[in-house]
Amino acid sequence: MTKENTFKGIVAQYCEVKAEDMTNEMRFREDLGFSSLDFMSFLGELEDTFDVELDEDEMLKVLTIGDALEILAELAED
Repeated sequence: MTKENTFKGIVAQYCEVKAEDMTNEMRFREDLGFSSLDFMSFLGELEDTFDVELDEDEMLKVLTIGDALEILAELAED
């Protein structure tokens, strides 16, 4: 399973959109219906799953699935 598929699987746990139907342009709040609490719980799960430390202020600027995948890719390079 790719990192992107794993990521979308986690996203799918917090919304009613299936992972295979997600696009990188989808916005967490507007398109997926994430609440602030959902988003913070989601970030914690990302940290645990991908063994990364996310900067909370940086992550608050994340609006789309693509934005979040880009940050994860950057963290994987470090």
